[in-house]
Amino acid sequence: MTAAFLVLRAIAVLAIGAAVVGQIITSLGFWADAGLTDTAFRLTNFFSIVTIESNVASVVVLTMAIGLTLMGRRPTWFEVLRAAVTTYMVTGGIVYNMLLRGIELPQWATLAWSNEILHVWGPLYLLIDRLFAPGRIQLEWKQFLWIIGFPLVWAVYTLIRGPLTYDPVLEGPFYPYPFLNPVTSTSGYVSVAFYVILIAAVIGLVGAAIIRISRTRLGQATDARPVSATA
Repeated sequence: MTAAFLVLRAIAVLAIGAAVVGQIITSLGFWADAGLTDTAFRLTNFFSIVTIESNVASVVVLTMAIGLTLMGRRPTWFEVLRAAVTTYMVTGGIVYNMLLRGIELPQWATLAWSNEILHVWGPLYLLIDRLFAPGRIQLEWKQFLWIIGFPLVWAVYTLIRGPLTYDPVLEGPFYPYPFLNPVTSTSGYVSVAFYVILIAAVIGLVGAAIIRISRTRLGQATDARPVSATA
């Protein structure tokens, strides 16, 4: 089973990495065709999207998981990191498929196959890996704070940076998701606050579920080989 997940992780790393790179190449081509020369600004926008950030983090985490498994190690800090990234990926998949599927994002010309990997297959694999891959350990409830820390920082960064930007393509400030833009939202910041609270609730529920599952038999490692659970 361990060997199977090593192969699956390698495939996931290649697929998610290709999806991110493919979207970057598509975006660069779109910006060039549109005569946009503010590449640094647009790449900053691109990497300010939590979906991109979580998918890049997934590539890093899965690569680390391969290395740590081969070394026979299972550090607690890594399991917390893996739980956090899984939470963000699953939340991103839920939010996208509930709120954003079918909405065109012309500012970077969405690449269809990449979009599906980033929002559907990547999150699905991270969840499967977290639930069934060998080498899992029990997480503590106090580690929930680490899981929700990054989304809070990202939300503050996004809402502060948004009004300070101007995107000529959008003819207004840049926000990575339409529902976070108080300019175009029906009730301004009231609508934004509603969606921020809603997404925070989803992140909290998914993160809590991952910790809870880790404390059940389903969430425990079944691999008989000895693994170091260093902190």
